[in-house]
Amino acid sequence: MSLPLAITCGDPAGIGPEVIATALRNESERGRDCVLIGAASWAEPLAAELGIGFEAIGAAGFSAVAGQPSLDGAQVALAALQTAAQGCVDGRFRGVVSGPVSKHWLQQVGFKHPGQTEFFAEAWGGAPTMGFVGNELRVVLATWHIPLRDVADALTADCLELAVRRADALAKSFGVEMPRIGVCGVNPHAGEGGILGIEERDVLDPALDRLRAEMPGLSKCLPGDTVFFRQRRGEFDVVVSAYHDQGLAAVKTLEFDAAVNVTLGLPHVRTSPDHGTAFDLAGQGLADCGSFAAALSVARQLTGSKS
Repeated sequence: MSLPLAITCGDPAGIGPEVIATALRNESERGRDCVLIGAASWAEPLAAELGIGFEAIGAAGFSAVAGQPSLDGAQVALAALQTAAQGCVDGRFRGVVSGPVSKHWLQQVGFKHPGQTEFFAEAWGGAPTMGFVGNELRVVLATWHIPLRDVADALTADCLELAVRRADALAKSFGVEMPRIGVCGVNPHAGEGGILGIEERDVLDPALDRLRAEMPGLSKCLPGDTVFFRQRRGEFDVVVSAYHDQGLAAVKTLEFDAAVNVTLGLPHVRTSPDHGTAFDLAGQGLADCGSFAAALSVARQLTGSKS
């Protein structure tokens, strides 16, 4: 029997606990190979109801108030991440589906990372790449949690090659034998031959030209304002985005309730819903569980359990 997937609660005052519960209740088979990690007041009764495993963390007697984040809640969110990550290292879990956290609140309890992607990279080792999988879009980011003013310097030939190779592997994990990969330029109109920026002409397109002999479906740098339309039309199996908002604007506009954040390039699989804590919606029964359900499904596929 395969190892279970760890499900972390995210910030207990956000929508994470409720979207997890709703998704698992909607389809009882979803939780059959999972272990819930969170405060006992949430994890224990839900696990008992669903007949699945749980690990309680945090202070005894802690119970979150929906929509009211706190330092105690942030401690629970951080402890859940640490427990899940270490559980993979120890061979207790085969991967992690992580609930949404508040980086603002986590920073106040000692979290030193820009996001969960970097946390799992440090915990497990490896060079991470941030990717997103939706019903229509698959997107891999070449750079992500850095200021926009630093993107052009960070987007080296090596950086782009790593993202392209991760995009190729992601497409192949979904059964695409010869992936067609669209690559966004960093400048308007992909630099317009050097008129609007030289990065494509001098650095990025030469790197793509070298890789194309190995990956014939790889594009040159394309204008970022049209490449996602072309992906939806069926021209590309996956798109490489130059920077965070270039890719995420498309993903969150088209697939806010369906897209999944996938951390690529690490020893263990980690996925999460592609939305935040939404403290303003928590506890009102308004949160959509679709992205979490998709995150669990993708984690199963990437770890070899597709049912």
